[in-house]
Amino acid sequence: MKKNTLSENFGRYRFEFKHLTVLLIILVAFQIILSVIQKTSLENFLEKTQHWYQRDSAERMANLNTTSLELLVENINNSIDKSEESKKKIIQSFNIIFSQQLLEPNVRQTCLIILKDNIPYIINDGKVFLDFLNHKTAELSPVNNDFKIAADLFLEHKQELMKEEEIFSLLDEDQTFHILVPFVPHGEFIGVFYMKNKPNFKFITEEILSSYDEVAIIYTSLIVLGLLAMYYISSYTVRERDEAKTLFYEEREEHLKDQIDHNKEAMFTKRIYHTHHKAEKVMGFIKEDLRHLTTENISSSKDKLNKYANFISRVIYDMKWYDPPIHTIRNPIFSTNINEVIKFIVDNLFLRISKSTNVFSFKLDLDEKLPNVKINEFVVWEILEPLIQNSIDHSKMKNVVITISTKYDEKSKISLIEIKDNGIGIKKDLLEFNEEGIKKIFTESVSTNDEKTNRGYGCYIAHQMATKRCLWIIDAENLNESGAKFSLVIKN
Repeated sequence: MKKNTLSENFGRYRFEFKHLTVLLIILVAFQIILSVIQKTSLENFLEKTQHWYQRDSAERMANLNTTSLELLVENINNSIDKSEESKKKIIQSFNIIFSQQLLEPNVRQTCLIILKDNIPYIINDGKVFLDFLNHKTAELSPVNNDFKIAADLFLEHKQELMKEEEIFSLLDEDQTFHILVPFVPHGEFIGVFYMKNKPNFKFITEEILSSYDEVAIIYTSLIVLGLLAMYYISSYTVRERDEAKTLFYEEREEHLKDQIDHNKEAMFTKRIYHTHHKAEKVMGFIKEDLRHLTTENISSSKDKLNKYANFISRVIYDMKWYDPPIHTIRNPIFSTNINEVIKFIVDNLFLRISKSTNVFSFKLDLDEKLPNVKINEFVVWEILEPLIQNSIDHSKMKNVVITISTKYDEKSKISLIEIKDNGIGIKKDLLEFNEEGIKKIFTESVSTNDEKTNRGYGCYIAHQMATKRCLWIIDAENLNESGAKFSLVIKN
């Protein structure tokens, strides 16, 4: 389940152009870092290998010269004759061994260090060495500054060399090997053969690193070119996708705009029908008042007819706009007394009919402290009148009593309007919330009346006007004792 969720989340993630750019930079940087690490590792490997090979080469060369010297010494002891010619040849052979620095450029110094009376002597001349073999030690010279390092190294490791008779080598800070090879002719340790060697294989390392750099550059270039090609193709694909989505969103936006306009026009048409019906009723009142106009009631009828006429004007204005400007609804120049609007609607709309039918009656409990609101008076009329009419319609009984009350909380600065009835209440299903969080009684084409044709717009328009135009809070609920209640909350 978790794997599916991660896969779905990854699938829903949208890669943008910037993501590809960051990915390209990361891959190129990773490739460069990897090349640097590989080169560093190779350099370390070559350095260790070079040190090992240098030591091995130097020791083998020193050992070879020592072995040659030992063999030469062992061979001449049996054939030493007294001829000068033979002595010259032997001395020449010794000098060849002692002059390796002339033959090998890496060899800096060679000599034979022997012990006589526990004192080291340096021999690097064939004649002196031959005299030493013939027990003539008069020409043996003490250790001078040129061979002081060799002598000190020998004295420091003398016991170890005499005991183990193994090659000893030391690498100093100048990358020079100091090699001591035990000199043991006829199996007797008489000293060591010293060789100072500085083998140089740097040209091999430089050649290998140069070749590696060429390969690394070619390899990195190919990878970078491949990444750039992938980057170009991916960015082109992403750009094409974004353009297609942009076109899709624009087309969808146009479709939504058309749909919204269509819905607004449909709502406008329904509101026209609704308000037109109200206007027809008010026009009937105007005609009736005009027929009964007398000199005694002309003063009292003037204000009433004026309000009727203004309501008709508002209805006509609403017919011109399906989305009226907000300043025609809320405006600082408006100062509407809600209590007066309620009294006028009750006295001159509902009680005017009820006088002949006695179907309903009203009880008013209006708070005189209720502040005026900055809402058009006839918009308040359009909100309250459908709610009062619905209280009468859903009661389903005769002699229903409608109680309208207003209350103002000075501390919280909130006004409350309640419209109650003592009928059977609102159907429970109409008080349920839809998916938009709105109770169904306030939704379009939902009516508490059994006759569905051309109904279901009063509470819907009242809710739309109250919540979206006036920013009021409207609610409907059934009372515990009986009947139902509409409530309007106004933040002053």
